[in-house]
Amino acid sequence: MEREQVLKTSSTYTPEVIAAIQERAELGRYMIRGYGAFRNVPRFDDLVFLTTSLTRLPLEGYREKCTTKTLIGTRYAQRPMELDIPITIAGMSFGALSYNAKVALGRAATLLGTSTTTGDGGMLPAEREASSKLVYQCLPSRYGFNPTDLKKADAIEIVVGQGAKPGGGGLLLGQKVNKVVAGMRTLPEGVDQRSPCRHPDWIGPDDLRIKIEELREATDWEIPIYVKMGATRVKDDVKLAVKAGADAIVLDGMEGGTAATQSIFQEHTGIPTLPALVQAVEALQEIGVYGEVQLIISGGIRSGPDVAKALALGADAVSLGTATLIAMGCNKPVYIEDYHKLGTEPYHCHHCHTGMCPVGITTQDAELMQRLPVDEATTYVANYLQSLVMEIQSLARACGKSNVHNLEREDLVALTLEASAMAKLPLAGTDFIMGQS
Repeated sequence: MEREQVLKTSSTYTPEVIAAIQERAELGRYMIRGYGAFRNVPRFDDLVFLTTSLTRLPLEGYREKCTTKTLIGTRYAQRPMELDIPITIAGMSFGALSYNAKVALGRAATLLGTSTTTGDGGMLPAEREASSKLVYQCLPSRYGFNPTDLKKADAIEIVVGQGAKPGGGGLLLGQKVNKVVAGMRTLPEGVDQRSPCRHPDWIGPDDLRIKIEELREATDWEIPIYVKMGATRVKDDVKLAVKAGADAIVLDGMEGGTAATQSIFQEHTGIPTLPALVQAVEALQEIGVYGEVQLIISGGIRSGPDVAKALALGADAVSLGTATLIAMGCNKPVYIEDYHKLGTEPYHCHHCHTGMCPVGITTQDAELMQRLPVDEATTYVANYLQSLVMEIQSLARACGKSNVHNLEREDLVALTLEASAMAKLPLAGTDFIMGQS
C-alpha cells in the first residue's frame, strides 16, 4: 500500500517568508506599503469592563446624562482646545489623502464638534474651511509650513515621530505628487518625496523647549502645543516632552497606520498602543503633571469599547486615522477590477502608497477621486464617530458614570496574561496581575 505523502512547512521559512525573500531578491530594495502592522499584538480587545450589579448603580440612558466634553491644552494655552467628544482625527496629509477625503474628514469632525489635523505638506485651504477646529502639524520636512497658516490654527502639533515608523521619515511616491501637491510642498512634480526623520533646527529636548517657545510667541500664547511621538521609550520620551513645555502629548502605538513606509518599520519597531498608554500615564503621574498635561492616544483604535478602555486607563482623548478612512469606504467591495489590477482584493488592500486607490481615498488621480463623493463620505464618517460616542456613553453608564472621563482602571480586568502584564490589570476572576508579586 502506497504511503500518503505528508507536506511539511518550515516554521522559520514559511511561504510568506519565502515570498518576501524572493521579492527582495527581484527588487534589490526593501518593500514599501501602506496601512499598519499586520502582526497580532495584545490590544484593547483583551480587556473587559466590570459593569454595575449590586456594588454600583447604572445610569438610565434615556433620562440621565453622560457627558463627553473634553479639554486639551489647559497647561499654558490661553485658548485650550474645547471638544464635544473625546475623539479627534489624526494627522493625514493632503497628498497621502485626496482632496475629497480631507474635506470630508473636516466636515464630519465639525458636525461632531471635534478637531482634524493637517499632516505633512501644509494646510489645505479647503480643509481649514471645512474644519471648525484644526490642528496644524510642524513636521521635520517643513513642507508647506507657513507662519500665516500657523496663526489660523486652533492648536499646533510638533511631530517627533509616528507609530507606524518611529525613527523614520515620511514618504510620498511620485505618482501622488501632482501639480497641486508639488506646489504646496515646493517640490518637483512626479518625483518621490522623502521627508527627513528629524527636525532640522533642533536635535534634543533642550532645543525642543526653544522651538516650543518660538511657536508660542508666534501665536501669542493663545493655542495649545502638542508633541506627537511614536511609542518606543515611552516613559523617558513623555517626561522630556513635558519638561520641554508641551501642553499635551500625542502618543502613537505600533498599530498606527501610514500611507507609505518600509514594511520592516511597521512590523518590527515600536511597542503596542496598550502598554504605551499605561507607561505614558505612569510617566505623567511620576512627575506630578497627570491631569495638567493631557494625553491623546492613537494607533489601531477602532471602536467605542477601544475608546472607553483608553479613557479608563488614563487617556484624555484618542485620535483616529485608518478607521475613519475605512468608514468612508477604504477596502469596500466595489470596483473589484481595480483591486485586481493592484494584485489584491477588498478587505486585503494595503496599497495606499501607489496612488491607485480604487475608492478614491488615497489618490491624487482625478478620475479615481471622483469615486469619493464628499457629501456621502462626510455622512459615513460622521455616522461612524457618532456611533462610537454612543458606545462609549453606553459603557460609561453601565459602569455608573455620568461623565466618560470618570471611567477608571478599577472598571477593567484582563483576559490574557499578556494584557494583564502590559496593562497592569488583574486577570479576570482573580487578583493576579502578571509580572507583579
